[in-house]
Amino acid sequence: MKIQNVKGGYDFLPKEQRIRNYINDTLRKIFEEYGYNPIETPLLCYYDILSDKYDEDNDILNEIYKLSDQGERQLGLRYDLTVPFAKYIALNKNKINIPFKRYEIAKAFRDGPVKVGRDREFTQCDVDVVGIEGQMIEAELMTLFTRAFRELDIDIIIKYNSRNLMNGLILECGINEELLAVVTTNIDKMEKISKEEFKNNLLGIGLVTKQVDLLLEYFNLSLCELNKKFENTLNKKINKGLDELNQLSSYLEKLNISDLCIFTPTLARGQNYYTGNVFEVYEKNGKITCSIGAGGRYDSMVTSFINDGTEYPTVGISFGLSSIYELLKDRKIFAKKSNIDIYIIPMGTSVESLKLANDLRCLGYKVEIQMQDKKLKKSLDYANKENIPYVIILGENELSNNKIVIKDMFNKESIEVSLDNLEVIKQYV
Repeated sequence: MKIQNVKGGYDFLPKEQRIRNYINDTLRKIFEEYGYNPIETPLLCYYDILSDKYDEDNDILNEIYKLSDQGERQLGLRYDLTVPFAKYIALNKNKINIPFKRYEIAKAFRDGPVKVGRDREFTQCDVDVVGIEGQMIEAELMTLFTRAFRELDIDIIIKYNSRNLMNGLILECGINEELLAVVTTNIDKMEKISKEEFKNNLLGIGLVTKQVDLLLEYFNLSLCELNKKFENTLNKKINKGLDELNQLSSYLEKLNISDLCIFTPTLARGQNYYTGNVFEVYEKNGKITCSIGAGGRYDSMVTSFINDGTEYPTVGISFGLSSIYELLKDRKIFAKKSNIDIYIIPMGTSVESLKLANDLRCLGYKVEIQMQDKKLKKSLDYANKENIPYVIILGENELSNNKIVIKDMFNKESIEVSLDNLEVIKQYV
């Protein structure tokens, strides 16, 4: 047996996990600032629920980890937190108030290609809201993106588009509606492949040269140019898409974040469940090429799951922990960060050290005690290697004098504090 991790799954050392926890804690704080409530959903789902919204040839179906239980029921590991959220609403709609805003930070799995920032086992940090129509909530979610990445000190750009506009433009080229999904997938790849490759791909699925040329023309226009070109169009999809985008753009302008947001007509997002505006976030300087956040409006999913004659408009966004971690892991701010504030080294004072540690923990400090029979030098070496900022050596002399000496390991200074007045430590540590 070879001891190894499955490709795309990783062990994280304490230093690495502290960074990941920092990201999660930062996002959780901001999610709650915006009024989102925590939930948890199972990572195991029935396969038909996971696959219900896709055509047979959709890439996502090839990336679902499939399995069966002892009852031979067909199951799958969730590939995102969106479908489980829709299922959650369908199962709990009588226990929650609509509009309902939720966040969830949890694992998802995809059997896809592995690259920097894209793993097979990964953590997603999602916020979604069901029950609110229109672009006001979408604009707020885009401000949440900017707020979160500013807090994480990551410069971003947000690409946005409308699936209604995209579908309308495809139909405007005379393309059969049955080909919408496959044409959309190819358009979504336009910026990543050559013009010639794009043409050949579409000609290969039955489009004619004129249709491909029109796609290339339409999907290279700016929002202003599209508004002008289709000012009097009878194409309802185009009208709806332009209306969505114009309203959203107006919000972004007034919220002073339009300089971070770029209309991108080729942006589709891979999932076919999106019904309106979609978003993707990228690190501004291209340090990693994959998106570090994404989302959009998916009004039909919850509605079709519940199927009670009521509309359940839904929109949400997601943050990719793996890709954000890749951007933060080498920053100096984390290089000397320890999970421990104070390290106590007992010198024949085990019981007193345990009591002191508990007293310090009650003051809010994270405390570790050296519990092995080590020489003082080795104990201090351990504290240095672990980047623990403060050390207390507790011996009989300290107890008889009723005082402790706190060693500042970084600045090589010492602080003396009375055991009867430990709270004074807060002035120094």
